[in-house]
Amino acid sequence: MLTEHGVKIAPSGYYAFKTRPASARAIRDEELIVEIERVFWDRRLGRGISGARKMWHLLKREGIVVARCTVERLMRRQGLRGVLRGRQFVTTKPDDASFRAPDHVQRCFQADRPNELWVVDFTYVPTWSGMAFTAFVTDVYSRRIVGWRTMNRMPTELPLDALEMALWVRDRAGQDVTGVIQHSDAGAQYTAIRYAERLADVGAIASIGTVGDSYDNALAETVVGLYKTECVKIDGPFRTVDELELATLSWVHWFNENRLHSSIGYLTPTEKENEYYRENTSQYQPALGEPALH
Repeated sequence: MLTEHGVKIAPSGYYAFKTRPASARAIRDEELIVEIERVFWDRRLGRGISGARKMWHLLKREGIVVARCTVERLMRRQGLRGVLRGRQFVTTKPDDASFRAPDHVQRCFQADRPNELWVVDFTYVPTWSGMAFTAFVTDVYSRRIVGWRTMNRMPTELPLDALEMALWVRDRAGQDVTGVIQHSDAGAQYTAIRYAERLADVGAIASIGTVGDSYDNALAETVVGLYKTECVKIDGPFRTVDELELATLSWVHWFNENRLHSSIGYLTPTEKENEYYRENTSQYQPALGEPALH
């Protein structure tokens, strides 16, 4: 049959191929495939959405030393691919009559410590029972989502509740947020008087980008894009807002505690913050969900 297809091979070569034992590389590949499949599909690690680069770092954390090109080759062989973000629907609706704070960020999404700069945004998610909306508050230094809220409508209470969660999380950890810059787009929810007053109450500084320009709030848009790709697309569709809220809770926990971020040296947000406090203060700063020590 091989001869009929123009393959020139001696009978001895064919029989040698049939009886030759598996090479060391082939044996190693089969062992690695088991580990790659395990890490890729683990909801705490790869979550079924991590690409070859993240998988390589995750495997190193599991004590598995392997070349990155090998991970790429074996993932391609197994048909494992990371998810890609798509274009997002714009939810910003500016209120021309409202006072707008100046832009204190100017597209420079960098911070030297936690609670120096937060970015906020919200997005829509369709469910079987109607449209739902989720708002986020993200710390730029660590990429940690410190506040979020899911509702079936998008009044001022949506981002305000996310802000309240962020303030509660930081206060529970004994962290002072006075002076934190909170950057948003020019949506009516973020320019509302109630929202501005709450920021002023805690000593936060409001910062707002230009209208209709996603680059002025690019980091917050990135978090929204990751949410749509890594949570909504993977775990949906959702029947109710409650189902979406539970899925969002699970994703935020994974995002903060287990997801590796290339922008912070392939650490998790919690690891990044803990590293900062170890290096800059002798006072222990508890992780998300832990009570502060007094």
